[in-house]
Amino acid sequence: MRRWTITLALASTTLFAQATNDKSILGFTASNAAKEHALEAQFDAKLNRDDLRNWMQRLAGRPHHLGSDYDRQNTEFIASLFKSFGYDTHVEEFQVLFPTPKKRLVELIAPEKFTAKLFEPPLPQDATSGQTNEQLPVYNAYSIDGDVTGDLVYVNYGVPADYDELERRGVDVKGKIAIARYGGSWRGIKPKVAAEHGAIGCIIYSDPRDDGYYQGDVYPKGAYRNENGAQRGSVMDMPIHPGDPLTPGVGATTNAKRLDRKDVDVITKIPVLPISYGDALPLLSNLAGPVAPPDWRGALPITYHLGPGPARVHMDLEFNWNMVPCRDVIARLPGTDRAEQWVIRGNHYDAWVNGAADPISGQVAMLEEAKAIGELARSGWRPKRTIIYAAWDGEEQGLLGSTEWAEEHGDELRQHGVVYINSDSNARGFLEIGGSHTLERLTTQVARDVNDPERNVSVLERRRDREQTLATSEEARKEARERQLIRLDALGSGSDWTPFLQHTGIAAMNVGYGEEGGGGSYHSVYDSFDHYTRFVDPGFPYGIAQAETTGRLVLRLANADVLPLEFTTFADTLSRYVEELTKLAQTTRTEIEERNRLIRERAYEIAADPTKTYVSPKPETPAPYLNFAPLQNAVARLQQSAREYDRAATSIPSDAPNAASRETALDHALMHIEQALTTSQGLPRRPWFRHEIYAPGFYTGYGVKTVPGVREAIEQKQWNEANQQIEVVAGVINNYAAEVDRAADIARGRAE
Repeated sequence: MRRWTITLALASTTLFAQATNDKSILGFTASNAAKEHALEAQFDAKLNRDDLRNWMQRLAGRPHHLGSDYDRQNTEFIASLFKSFGYDTHVEEFQVLFPTPKKRLVELIAPEKFTAKLFEPPLPQDATSGQTNEQLPVYNAYSIDGDVTGDLVYVNYGVPADYDELERRGVDVKGKIAIARYGGSWRGIKPKVAAEHGAIGCIIYSDPRDDGYYQGDVYPKGAYRNENGAQRGSVMDMPIHPGDPLTPGVGATTNAKRLDRKDVDVITKIPVLPISYGDALPLLSNLAGPVAPPDWRGALPITYHLGPGPARVHMDLEFNWNMVPCRDVIARLPGTDRAEQWVIRGNHYDAWVNGAADPISGQVAMLEEAKAIGELARSGWRPKRTIIYAAWDGEEQGLLGSTEWAEEHGDELRQHGVVYINSDSNARGFLEIGGSHTLERLTTQVARDVNDPERNVSVLERRRDREQTLATSEEARKEARERQLIRLDALGSGSDWTPFLQHTGIAAMNVGYGEEGGGGSYHSVYDSFDHYTRFVDPGFPYGIAQAETTGRLVLRLANADVLPLEFTTFADTLSRYVEELTKLAQTTRTEIEERNRLIRERAYEIAADPTKTYVSPKPETPAPYLNFAPLQNAVARLQQSAREYDRAATSIPSDAPNAASRETALDHALMHIEQALTTSQGLPRRPWFRHEIYAPGFYTGYGVKTVPGVREAIEQKQWNEANQQIEVVAGVINNYAAEVDRAADIARGRAE
C-alpha cells in the first residue's frame, strides 16, 4: 500500500526532538522522500559561495537603477547566466513611467538660513561610493512637482495616530510642511496622510535613534547610517495598486492603453523629499511650540518640539517624467508529467544605487540555487513540474517588473501557477519567512533540513530558540516551545509576491535571513559591495543558507507526488483572525463610548462656568452591532473540511482504481485552491487587490491587514461596510471550504 506522508497538523504539542528526527516530507511517499533527500544532498554539494561573491561584485559594481545603462548590462549578464545553466531564457520588456529629479531644493528661510546638502559624499573606504555621475540623487519617486513655502511641523512617524495626537495638543498642519521620521509605516503613507490633513509638503528624514549612531557605530567605522546617509525610495500609493502608474491592471506593453498623468491616482498630492539626519538637525532645532511626547523624541542632540514654526521651510521640486524600459529575465526549466504546473521563483535585480544588499544579496543566492538545479538537470534528473526563475526589474519604484509581467500573463498564471517563492535582501541571522498559511508544514520541514552556518543546528531549532528567548510570558514561551510548525507571517506588500498572491490568487511566500547584518545602507550609495562584505554577510555563509532553503522549497514543490499543501493550519489561523476582529469591534465600540462620555462631561463643565469658552467636538455615532455569525460559521465549516481532507489525504493506495489520474486530478484541484480566496470585485476602493484574507493596509503600506475588507471597515468606523464585508468574506470562505471538500472527495476516489 502506497501512503502519502501528509502529517496531520492537529498535534501542535509534538516534541521538537521528534519533529527534527522525522524525515518525512509532505506530499511524498516514504520512498520518494528518501530520493528527495538524496537529490537535495547533491544540490547542496553544488553550491559555491565564491560564485555569490563574484556575481555580487559584478552586479553591484556600478549604479543600476531602472532604465540605466548598467541595469541593461545586468539584464544581459543575468540572462546569459541562466542560459549557461541550461534554462530556456528570454527577456520581456515593458515601458513604464519613471520620474527622475530635475530640481531639488530644501532650505530653511527663517529664523535662520540653511540649505540642505541632499548629497552622500564619497568615502575612501567604499570603492563605489564616488560614482557620482551614475548615481540617482537623494529623492522620492512619484512625488509631484511643487514649489511650496510654509511653517514646519514635526509629525513623528506621520501615521494617522500621530495626527490624532497633534490634534489633541492643538497643533494643525493645514497649510504647513510636515517633517516625519522614517519608520512606523511605509514611506509612501507619510505624504499621503500629511496631504489628507492639509499639509502642502512633506520631508522625511532618518532619525539616528531608528537608523544611525543610537544603534551602533556609523559607516564606515560600523554598519549604521551616518549623518549624510539618506534613504531614497518610492512614494507611489501602492496600497491602491502597484506597478506602472499609467497602466493599472494591464501589462505596460508598447501598445497598452495608458492613462494621462493627471488622471493617475497613485502619485502623491504634495511634494515630498527625503533628507539625512545631518540635514534635518537645523530644521528640527529651529522648531518651537509644545515639546514632543516622550516616544516621539529621537536621538538628535536637541529638544524635540512640534511647532508650527518658527522654522519656515521652502521646498522646490521638479522631475523628468520619463518613459523607460523595464526588463524582466524569465528562465524556464520544463517539467515532465506535470509540466503544465508552474513553480515560480523570483528576486529583483534593480537597485536605487549599487544595491549590494538590496537586492543583489538575494539575487546572487537565487542564481546559485538556479545553477545547482540546472546542473542536476544536466545529470539526468528532471522536475515533475515546470520551474520558472524570474529576475525582476523596477521593483524599487513599485514592483513594476513583477506586476506588469503578472498582469500581462494573468490568464496563464491563473491556469498554471502553483506557488510563487520570493526573496529580496539577505543577511546574517535568523530565518524570516512569511506566506500563505497552507504552506506552513512545507516550510517547517525545509527549515528542519537546513543547517544554520554559525550555530551548527537546524535553522528551525535556532529560530525556535530565539522565539522562546523573546517571549514575554510563560504562556508565550510554552507556545513557542511546543508549537510544531513555523507560524508564517501574513504577507502585506513591499516586494514582488504582491501581484501573484493578492492580484492573481497564487499561493506565495517570502524567504530570507536577517537581523544580524547591521543597518545603515538601505537605499543609499553606501549599500555597496564593501559595506556588505564587511558587515552584512562576510564570506556569504547565509547566502548559501538562503540558496539551500529556497532551493529545497523549489525542489519539493516541483517534485512532490501531490502538492504539499495542508488546510488545518490555515483554518485555525482564520479562526484566530476572526477572534481578533470581534475584539477589535468591541474595543472600538468601547473607545467611542468613552470619548462621547468625556465630551458630555466637558460640555457640562463649560455650561456651569459661563466665563469659559469651549468649542465641543461632536460626539461620534455609537457603534452598531456587527453580526460575526456568518464569518464564524464559515470558519467552523472550513475547519471541519480541513480535518476531512487530512483524513482523506493521509492514505491513498497505489493499487486503487485510476490512482495516477486521481493524483493528477487532486493536484489540479490543489493548485487552483488559493484563487477561491479572491473576488473579482476586489477590496473596497482598491479593486486591484482581490485577495480577501491578505492585503497591505491602506494606511500601513507594507504592513499586512488580514481579512482587510472587514478589519479596515471597523478601523475606519464604516459600520455598514463592515457588515457587508463580513458577508462577502464568509461567502469566500464557504466557497473555499467547498473546494477543500472537492479535493477530499478526489483523494477518496469519489470524484475526478
